[in-house]
Amino acid sequence: MATQERPAVDPATAREVIDPQSYADWDPLLDTFDRLREEAPVAWIDSGDDAVHPPFWLLTRYDDAMRVSKDNSTFLNNPRTVVFSLTEGIEFAKAFSGGSEHMVASLVTFDAPIHMKYRKLTQEWFMPKNLRTIEDEIRAIAQATVQRMIDAGPELDFCKIVSAPYPLHVVMQILGVPEEDEPRMLTLTQQMFGGSDEDLNQSGMKDLPPEVITQIVAGAVRDFEAYFAKLTAQKRANPTGDVASTIANAVVDGAPLNDRDMMGYYIIVAAAGHDTTSASTAGAMLALAQDPEQWAKVKADRSLLPGIVEEAIRWTTPVQHFMRTAAEDTEVGGQRIAKGDWLMINYVAANHDPAVFEQPRRFDAARSPNRHLAFGAGAHQCLGLHLARLEMRILFETLLDRIETVELAGPPARSKSTFVGGLKTLPLRFIPA
Repeated sequence: MATQERPAVDPATAREVIDPQSYADWDPLLDTFDRLREEAPVAWIDSGDDAVHPPFWLLTRYDDAMRVSKDNSTFLNNPRTVVFSLTEGIEFAKAFSGGSEHMVASLVTFDAPIHMKYRKLTQEWFMPKNLRTIEDEIRAIAQATVQRMIDAGPELDFCKIVSAPYPLHVVMQILGVPEEDEPRMLTLTQQMFGGSDEDLNQSGMKDLPPEVITQIVAGAVRDFEAYFAKLTAQKRANPTGDVASTIANAVVDGAPLNDRDMMGYYIIVAAAGHDTTSASTAGAMLALAQDPEQWAKVKADRSLLPGIVEEAIRWTTPVQHFMRTAAEDTEVGGQRIAKGDWLMINYVAANHDPAVFEQPRRFDAARSPNRHLAFGAGAHQCLGLHLARLEMRILFETLLDRIETVELAGPPARSKSTFVGGLKTLPLRFIPA
């Protein structure tokens, strides 16, 4: 029988859940999720000021997160924004887009039936069969990346030299963006996903108020749209075999994509297609740098590498949450949810649920099974999951071939972000093979 009371958390905890700084202070945040999972696994998060952020249900248990992720008819992406957003940001998005709460319309904002129609446009591109045809290209990019690391060594920031530019280069090659435009794409991505982090948003300012953060993100979206409008014209005039040509010339229900949906498609592939893999790659290197024995083991036995890749994705959980709206009165984890209620699927909490993952804070390359939720589940499962795994495997094969030992050269730091997060700096010291 569902309870009728809303188990609300205290104001300090509510603020912690929505504060980007909390996601930089990783272990205290995991402590909070552990406590909530025991006390109120489906908890009502109310900051106390709807003008700052509307209240929502926080899901911290794996089973609840899995169920909501898979039930796309009861728990909708629309009409509420899927990305955790301040009220001021939602209102800005409406003004920016002409009424939509989504600043960017993309696969992650669509529900059935339009979602699958759009997903199918590029789905084959990201399947293992097709990815095998570009594996040699990815390997060449990995070789060049590791050579750049060796040239920059023996001490460097792994995020800056390796984990950020490598997946960016791969996804830009797939998308059809010229290499000389990649730095611009990286800057725009950091502005979109690093809006709360002064080291990533390229603003040069600290302690930014929400309205400035929103303006930074909006500016990045405008720049993305202007860039891809030019690319669309090129790909329509001279289509090639890349993803950009597929998007530019796509037809859904007998009509070309409208400009807003087309730009959203480009942006989600360009931005989400590399930032998340960058975070997982840095997470894997952090774990290996902290454990020389594990580095030596995988260097001697490459069959261990898939486990390291998968565990890094769980351990890091780059996409830290998505939001859903209840389409009808329902129940989650014994708690009654009203039609219209907002829910946060917190993947960080779900991937650290000890009921599913033994000693979840420990990096365990041999963890099996490892049915993490870092890629989501159901119809909205990450389109690029096979590409992410392939990129990471190829890069670490190359690293293990060419790097003898690796260790931390200073304290790593995580980004301040409630949505897409991970390491922003990873100082390393290494010896080439």
